[in-house]
Amino acid sequence: MPLRIIRNDITKVKADAIVNTANPKPCYASGTDLAIYEAAGADKLLADRIKIGDIARGEVAVTPAYALKAKYILHTVGPAWDGGDIGEFDVLKSCYRNSLEKARELGCGSIAFPLIATGVYGFPKDEALRIALDEIGRFLMREDVDMTVKLVVFDEKTFRLSKNLFFEVESFISDAEVRSAYMEEYLISGRELERERYGNRPEKKRKFHAPATTGKQPFDEDHFDKTEYISDATESLSFQNHLLKLIMEKDIDNATVYKSSNVTKGAFSKILCGDTKKPQKKTVLGFCIGLKLGMEEAEALLASADMAFNPYNKRDRLVIQCIRHGQYDIRKVNAMLFVCDQPLLGN
Repeated sequence: MPLRIIRNDITKVKADAIVNTANPKPCYASGTDLAIYEAAGADKLLADRIKIGDIARGEVAVTPAYALKAKYILHTVGPAWDGGDIGEFDVLKSCYRNSLEKARELGCGSIAFPLIATGVYGFPKDEALRIALDEIGRFLMREDVDMTVKLVVFDEKTFRLSKNLFFEVESFISDAEVRSAYMEEYLISGRELERERYGNRPEKKRKFHAPATTGKQPFDEDHFDKTEYISDATESLSFQNHLLKLIMEKDIDNATVYKSSNVTKGAFSKILCGDTKKPQKKTVLGFCIGLKLGMEEAEALLASADMAFNPYNKRDRLVIQCIRHGQYDIRKVNAMLFVCDQPLLGN
């Protein structure tokens, strides 16, 4: 997928270019900088870095990657946080812009970033995340760009929900709320079905046994997969035809569609040509966001692939709330899913 957010040690990530949060002087200290030097081969890398000399904040220099699983290391110097009033935001934006542009000039098909300047330089993580997503998103939407960008996080606590990025999501992923949605969905639908069959005759008291709440998460997609697909879907448009119809109705060019859906150009072409018999649900949901569909449109697109929203699935509930709140930035949606430990959208 064009943007991947992954939890890993950046020195173990495979990409054409690895971005290092470098020291402005030709030396290395701690954090990501130290880890990259040690993994690449400190002596050789430092010798190259000395040849480069000082690097201005926001600028980028290139060295070989040596022992890393990459071709290049892009050394960029982030801003030291001092309250945000001395140009820190502009410098951080330049780090991402210049690194991405340099990777494009070098012909890279992929690039991996740490969350720049959030370590010893102290840049607030929520603001750094916002800038990273904005700059990466802006770059990936360009017509001359076909690149995979990996945003690499080392530990679970690096990302935190930011009010600047997301609506309040906790109530939509808590076990209590999910359980409530399950009860509402199945008890109400059950009563409506009985009324259709038997009219307004008094209902017999029925015992409802909710799934056990211990052990495996009771409301996950693996456990309750029977509503993942609509088994009796008939005479509906195929997914490919339905997707084409939506694209034509909304008058959006193909490149914008797959880039806004976090889908690769190759995967998108296969879908339109009918080479993909059954798309994955994460891909269909990506199109729901990329095409800015309303709830009815999203449900219809899912149905055309014999799928449906699961009211008790955390990822589906979050996607539903994004649609209802008009949050259609696929990179921010995926960042939200990442911090909630849910699968990302796209392919």
